[in-house]
Amino acid sequence: MTLKMHLSSLFENPNCLLNRRNRYQFLVTLLVNIVTFCHGLGVGWMSPVMRDLLTDQSPLDFPVLVDDISWIGSLVGIGSMLGNILAGTLMNRIGRKLVMFGVAFPYMMFWCMIYFVQRVEFLYVGRLLAGMTGGASYVVLPTFLSEIADDNIRGRLGSMILLTVNTGVLTGYIVSSNFNYFSTPPFIIILPLCYIMGNFLFPETPHHLIRKGKFAEAEKSFRFYKNINRDDIKAESEFEDLKIRLIKAEKEKENSFNYRDFITKPAFKAYTSAIVLVIGNQFSASFSVSSYLSTIFAASHTTLNLTMCTIIIGSVQIVGTYVTTLLCDKYGRRLLMLVSSLGSSVCLAAFGCFTYFAQDYDLSAVGWLPLVILACYICIVNIGLVGCVFVLLLELFPAKIRPICVSTFTVILSGMVFLALKIFPICVAEWGISVTMSCCSFSTILCFFYFYFFLEETKGKSLLEG
Repeated sequence: MTLKMHLSSLFENPNCLLNRRNRYQFLVTLLVNIVTFCHGLGVGWMSPVMRDLLTDQSPLDFPVLVDDISWIGSLVGIGSMLGNILAGTLMNRIGRKLVMFGVAFPYMMFWCMIYFVQRVEFLYVGRLLAGMTGGASYVVLPTFLSEIADDNIRGRLGSMILLTVNTGVLTGYIVSSNFNYFSTPPFIIILPLCYIMGNFLFPETPHHLIRKGKFAEAEKSFRFYKNINRDDIKAESEFEDLKIRLIKAEKEKENSFNYRDFITKPAFKAYTSAIVLVIGNQFSASFSVSSYLSTIFAASHTTLNLTMCTIIIGSVQIVGTYVTTLLCDKYGRRLLMLVSSLGSSVCLAAFGCFTYFAQDYDLSAVGWLPLVILACYICIVNIGLVGCVFVLLLELFPAKIRPICVSTFTVILSGMVFLALKIFPICVAEWGISVTMSCCSFSTILCFFYFYFFLEETKGKSLLEG
């Protein structure tokens, strides 16, 4: 009886994701994040494969060079930019749902290119298409989730995007390390098909339907996501309030929107914070480490099995993003960013120091240390610099300029992904892993000082606020 009462009180808590009001929002979040899981799976799968393509164990019957690997690794960033632009252009015109249907198709083409590969250009095109799925998802999913979620759980639902990506990355590491190159694509392609079918189970967001003047459909959608019946008078007044505020916001945007909105003090402050956020996200080496993890371990002088290290890091990555979902709405975004940027900088510096001394001294007695350092780094970087990035990008900007600015900075982030992935293996080849990681540590500590002095808390901020 006590357990029953405890569970009942837990589910009645408005902050519980399985609370009656929140549970459909949570379940739909899990459904739509199948596609981000798929994207992460492709990223994780490619990491050991790219290392193998340069060895005698290559599963392909044509040679692949180091320069080819840098293009295979980085073209996902160009594809992400294309996906950002397409999703940002289309989702306000044709709706979030149709764009969400579309993001699965480039990903299925990616696995077709992997399976039917005949020369290295097939891998180029495949990674470009995989990037398009990831880039489009990073635009449309945060918008979709922010419009169906209540303010008190928006941070947790938004941060699940990175949690499922990292779960996919770990799965990709495991699959790539244990299964044949050509046996994987026919089975993985089932996942995006499940995602497409799942999209038929829930409606368009009430925000988009209100903006299109479809008020009856919008109210039905609102009641679905809030899990409330037609007899709930309070819910009806809540929907009417949302409708009035959205219509008012749209009219104000039409009547008063001009270029001056982009040159206000709050706007410039948001630009600066977004730029630092993007730099911290990519030049902390977060995505580069995930993409080239097997190569990094090979250069780290570790005495441990490389496959085991890769899988352990993938597991820790999930822990970091899961911690974000637990803490994001409880302690706020700013604290997580401070802990993440400072901790990441320390870990990167420690990794750089270890690999530097390991070149001249026998450190085999502590050959496990690179794994410990990278595990700490991956956990800490995912708590804030990775896990909060899309939540913060949505919340930083004034309402009038938010759609354009979020789309623009998401494209910039994708460009940074391409740049970071392209130059990382070149920097490692030219400078060595020690100097490369130390440079990443320096850029990350600079971001910490900005967050400490200038970043404002956005926890609980309504997206209709100016």
